[in-house]
Amino acid sequence: MTASEKASDKPQTDSPASASPKASRRLWLKALIGLGTTGIGAWLYMRCLEPGWLRVSRHTLPTDKFRSRGKLRFLHLSDFHASSVVPFELIENAVDLGLAEKPDAIFLTGDFITTTLSEEDFERFAEILSRLSAQAPTFACMGNHDGGLWAGTSYGNGYPTSKKVESLLKKAGIEILVNRSEKIVIKGEEMTVVGIGDLWNDDHRPAKALSLRNEKPPHLERNPILVLSHNPDSKESLAAYDWDLMLCGHTHGGQCILPLFGTPFAPVEDHRFVEGLHEWQERLIHVTRGVGNLHGMRFNCRPEISLLETTPSS
Repeated sequence: MTASEKASDKPQTDSPASASPKASRRLWLKALIGLGTTGIGAWLYMRCLEPGWLRVSRHTLPTDKFRSRGKLRFLHLSDFHASSVVPFELIENAVDLGLAEKPDAIFLTGDFITTTLSEEDFERFAEILSRLSAQAPTFACMGNHDGGLWAGTSYGNGYPTSKKVESLLKKAGIEILVNRSEKIVIKGEEMTVVGIGDLWNDDHRPAKALSLRNEKPPHLERNPILVLSHNPDSKESLAAYDWDLMLCGHTHGGQCILPLFGTPFAPVEDHRFVEGLHEWQERLIHVTRGVGNLHGMRFNCRPEISLLETTPSS
């Protein structure tokens, strides 16, 4: 028997080269399964968990920007977006959390609905919101979804005017401020609350409710001025006027915050003002993430109710 014949009697095995395609296919299959599982998990989290996972955010207002003789607690709620994807149970939970903070005044900054509601839903919504005004003075401005030029055209089947939402708020005992101001007293402290019409609905008339700002605003000599304006981009049109604190919503905090990309879906031009408390031109702007959402999803951006507290001036 020759050497070559002896070699042929040895068991034959696959070489590494012939085995690698099978191993590669298994690795790819595992990777695809892992990605699919991760994707499904992320989708379920975005749709089923985070949209209803409310948080309470708390901020203290600097005394040099918002003067107060005592400690006041302001509840800021926005963007309820009552709709098929934002159930009333979520809105009720937000109201419960907010009232548990025992606010001295409550401020609502628009987008109470997404498009339209049935009369039955309006009745239920009014009952929920009336709990706010029953506990503390409550003031509201309108958002772009609450009716008007933008709501009636750009977003499909919205209301052409804000009359339906205004009726809802009146029934709930909430003071509506659209391009007008109201002097109020909270725990013995006087201040002015101003509501500005929505920027997108072409109802933005700050000159009707605010005075022009001097070079050196006498904010230490007058009572504080608090502005409700749905869209934080409106700050530019309000820059020439006299005010101390502006409360806004509209952004949903970005709604879906993406690693490395930030807030690409926030519907604003200035992405510095998407959420939180900011100083701007010697004044304060607070933007809340809001309670509801569009399209039934949130990611890395939980819905919130916001509590702003003043501290006594020295």
